[in-house]
Amino acid sequence: MTADEYLEECKKRALAYLDAGDVDHAFTSMTNDLSKHAELKNHPGITIGIGMLLVPGWITNHAEVRRWIVGFR
Repeated sequence: MTADEYLEECKKRALAYLDAGDVDHAFTSMTNDLSKHAELKNHPGITIGIGMLLVPGWITNHAEVRRWIVGFR
């Protein structure tokens, strides 16, 4: 599976959690899945996501987490 294909699968899985109302699992799914792929494990979006944990309330904001997930390229 190419990195692009894998990334799309990661997004689908994370968005499924988010759509079910589970923002924590959406975030965790995205970061954990990306870390399992050799070409994506150091993606800068992971660092940005981890930074979201430092901003109070941001990780609980569904719209921001969705924007973060969809924004991966």
